[in-house]
Amino acid sequence: MKILILIHVLSSIIGIGPTFFAHVLLRNNQNAVSLRHNMALSQMLNFFPKIGGTIAVLTGILLVVLGEYGSFLSTFWLIGSLILYILIQVIVIGFIEPKSKKLANWVFDDKNKEAVDLPNEQKVLLSKINSQFYIATTLGTLLFILMIWKPVL
Repeated sequence: MKILILIHVLSSIIGIGPTFFAHVLLRNNQNAVSLRHNMALSQMLNFFPKIGGTIAVLTGILLVVLGEYGSFLSTFWLIGSLILYILIQVIVIGFIEPKSKKLANWVFDDKNKEAVDLPNEQKVLLSKINSQFYIATTLGTLLFILMIWKPVL
């Protein structure tokens, strides 16, 4: 059981961790050259949430099935964690990814390869992406708090 918990915790950190880097990579007020480089790094980091997040969900389900967590009311941390995880996924997959793809299409388009300044439309997209990453990061922090405090609740 301890090994399963270890795998669960590590995969959770690996799965949600890159979200915390998004603020640095996709910060406002950068030029097209920096954004192009940072979006390439961001795309490489996207590999980790897909694998880590999947493993975290699967090990989490396994921990619930194998563990003794008491009554429904005493599992607030578990229900809250699941809701937070789903919200993070909705924000990242439903809101951030479409905007990121649109921004990436402009950034990596050959005709914009020499561009230094971002047009206003791309600045607005970048700002929205950054704001939504702050929401996802806040929810991720709350998720980790619930996971750590679970024995106390």
